[in-house]
Amino acid sequence: MIRRLQAVALDCSDPRRLAEFYAELLGGQIVADPEDPAWVEVHGFEGTPLAFQRVRDYRPPEWPGQQTPQQVHLDFEVDDIEAAEKRVLELGATVLERADQVRPEANWRVYADPAGHPFCLCLH
Repeated sequence: MIRRLQAVALDCSDPRRLAEFYAELLGGQIVADPEDPAWVEVHGFEGTPLAFQRVRDYRPPEWPGQQTPQQVHLDFEVDDIEAAEKRVLELGATVLERADQVRPEANWRVYADPAGHPFCLCLH
């Protein structure tokens, strides 16, 4: 029987750098084994820990294109989407789509983390 989801792992070329981005974003702490720099985790925030693993010849997902599909993305609930956007951009994210400004029913915006993984900020 499965007890719980242990972590969500993202492939990337620089696990430490990506862990730093998400640790700052979520207020978490980096957990790393100095003997294994190819795997870094972020713990200490509400929710499932995130893990980042080094992959040789990593290619970031393309969004919205599917030449290199996104395969997975993270959604983060926020109370103030403008303030949250400012923060993620300061941390190194890039805007992919401000869906809330294009579609009246949308309450989210899509970004790419520093390794190119799409993630959304969703207005609570």
